Formats: sequence, C-alpha cells, structure tokens
Amino acid sequence: MTKAANPNITCTLQLSRENQKPNEDKFKVAMMGAIDESFSSFSNVDKQEIYFHLENAFKIKKQEIPCRIKDFADAIEQIFGIGAKLIEIRIIEALHKRIPDFMFTPKKGVVTLKEYAASLRTFLLQLQ
Repeated sequence: MTKAANPNITCTLQLSRENQKPNEDKFKVAMMGAIDESFSSFSNVDKQEIYFHLENAFKIKKQEIPCRIKDFADAIEQIFGIGAKLIEIRIIEALHKRIPDFMFTPKKGVVTLKEYAASLRTFLLQLQ
C-alpha cells in the first residue's frame, strides 16, 4: 500500500542575506568607490599608503570605512589637515555621480562628509 501525499504540507523558501542586495550594500559600494576615486584623483597621493596609515594609526580597515565615516573623516583631517576638506568634497562629488537621485541640503549651510553620508544612508534605506 502506498501513502498519498499530504496536500497540507507547506514549503517555505528563505534566501540567505548573502543572496540579497539591500541598499545598505549599495551605500557601502558607492562609498568605497567614491573614496578610491577621490584618493586616485590626487597625483601625489598613493591611496594604498593612505589605507595602510588608516589601518595602522587609526585602526580603520578599508572595508570598515562605510560603517565608520565619522572616524574616517576625523582621521583624514588629522592626516591632511585643511586639505581633508578637499578630499571630502571630492568624495561627495563622486558619491553624487554614483547616486544622482539623492538631493542633499546641509543643515548649517556647510557640507560635511559625515552629514552627507548619514543622509545618503538614510535615503537609501528608505528605498527598501
């Protein structure tokens, strides 16, 4: 005698987080690409040396930068002084090229990478 299949059994398929590409990943990819592009735009700067210095002196690994924007911005300010503002502006420009739908209005009339990145992350997360 054979058993009949149970028609009341349900099957649930759950995709792992690795297969999903949430907008948080889009933020991280855009941020890392913008930073790389910005560092590369300066002919007298070796971006690998900057990443090495960030990791050794400030304990910020390259892949951690999108999650540690405040620490990153503080570190480049310590490394480059007033020149850090130019780097921040280049990063923001590169981010805008990657995500042109995002519109940003600074609260105090001054654009900072910290504030721009926080607003961009919030914008992308709202799209999910």
